[in-house]
Amino acid sequence: MSAEHSNALSVYNVILRAHVTEKATHLVERGNMYTFLVNKDSTKTEIRSAVEELWNVRVVSVKTINRVGKPRRHKMREITGADTKKAIVVLHSEDRIAFF
Repeated sequence: MSAEHSNALSVYNVILRAHVTEKATHLVERGNMYTFLVNKDSTKTEIRSAVEELWNVRVVSVKTINRVGKPRRHKMREITGADTKKAIVVLHSEDRIAFF
């Protein structure tokens, strides 16, 4: 999607929050890979440009994972959790994001 497209997301709507887990912290220490929960409609190029603009870093690659919500039971009903999209962003070896 180009920036002129009417349905283009702003950079603040692309990245929802950082996904900080034990595995994500290990990826940061070993491979300079950062994990984010992103908007389900965002593309890899939108994620790349959002990360580069928000933190002034150089992105090498982006991997995305679509996760389907798990079914759960609550009393007599079955409820499905929310579907999410996760992005793993690989930064240039000289760049870092400070909050991890």
